[in-house]
Amino acid sequence: MAERVVVVGGDAAGMSAASQARRRRDDLDIVALERGPLVSYSACGIPYVVAGDIGSFDRLVARRAQEFRDRHRIDVRLRHEVMAVDLDGRELEVRDHDHGRTFRLGFDQLVAATGGKPRRPDLPGVDLAHVHGVQTVADGEALVAYADQVQAKRVVVVGGGYIGLEMAEAMIRRGAAVTVVEGGPEVLRALDLEMGHRVRAAMERIGIEVRVGVKVEGFEPASVHTSDGPLAADVVVLGTGVAPASELFTEAGVPGGVQGALRVDRRQHTPVPGVWAAGDCAESFHRVSQQPVHVPLGTVANKQGRVAGINLGGGYATFPGVVGTAVTKVCSLEVGHSGLNEAQAAEHGFMAEAATIESTVKAGYLDDAGTIAVRLVGERGTGRLLGGQIVGDQGAAKRIDVVATALTAGMRVADLIDLDLGYAPPFSSVWDPLQVAARALEKRL
Repeated sequence: MAERVVVVGGDAAGMSAASQARRRRDDLDIVALERGPLVSYSACGIPYVVAGDIGSFDRLVARRAQEFRDRHRIDVRLRHEVMAVDLDGRELEVRDHDHGRTFRLGFDQLVAATGGKPRRPDLPGVDLAHVHGVQTVADGEALVAYADQVQAKRVVVVGGGYIGLEMAEAMIRRGAAVTVVEGGPEVLRALDLEMGHRVRAAMERIGIEVRVGVKVEGFEPASVHTSDGPLAADVVVLGTGVAPASELFTEAGVPGGVQGALRVDRRQHTPVPGVWAAGDCAESFHRVSQQPVHVPLGTVANKQGRVAGINLGGGYATFPGVVGTAVTKVCSLEVGHSGLNEAQAAEHGFMAEAATIESTVKAGYLDDAGTIAVRLVGERGTGRLLGGQIVGDQGAAKRIDVVATALTAGMRVADLIDLDLGYAPPFSSVWDPLQVAARALEKRL
């Protein structure tokens, strides 16, 4: 019989792994089990459907299950949920929800690609109908349907991270009054406080009420109880982050690591022979801190899935890790960060310095030159770049890719100053804001 590879999870990591394995080995029997009704969709696009920028959730689907069946001979089974994993017997217990039956499926190689799940705080009322997490297309559809049904006018978003900010903007554009509740001292904890304050100010300018340093204590059908008093809410959106959906495998004996994500080596192999893991359920390695991290991003999931699939197909590939790059947008304000902020650098034992500058996205003499703030973090003694943060108008955020490249290459702050970056007045001043920030930080170092 042909060697069977079973992929558990049909989104970015899982289908990347299955596709890469098929490209390299025509003889494999590849089965992909997905408990939902869709595969290969962009969860990152959900806020933009909610906001009305995209006409339907269908447009978030990159490939249909039938395409994988027809073009790649991958046996994709939708609404098939794995209930248990038997590592010794090399079998899965699978529930077919469409036909109401449970069966056992054997495997030779197993790929864990179960993704992540919204963190649901252990608070009274968190399971009420008006409290919604947003991780899958089905979650997004349920949120929009409920908001339309109750004609939501008051929305509370719990958490001031990337998901929280994007959903807050989406709901205010739907005409609701929105309050964001963040337990930390500022929104976007990945940023240092002064940069987070800039983001909060932009949110408040578009009418989003932001309460920082406030704890959520529970939920009732029409309100959210907080340490600052009750808040009226027709709908609650959980923007409290994403946890690895790894319990199915850790309960079976696959070792977990940071935040419960599955432990993997550079080839995406777990410590269990024949078991691989990729995507939001798996660990990553941070190239700056040199520590394992959990980074639930579609970019990481696709890359890890590709690596796992190449190795499954008999090739050799490694995933070198991440530097923690992310971007987002709140109306016209763009935000990007990569590497470590100043507080994180201190936590990891670096003697760090930081510098922040303000400049313009384009040449300052152009009438439409928007503003940009850049903050860079570097290590004393070595002068090594440790991280960067950018907050600004249109054209600001993608400059963080230069920082990500520099971090990946292990460059010094001084090296940024001499980079031969492109210049023309519609795109930058003669000295790019990144280089202005590097000059300011170099003086401190």
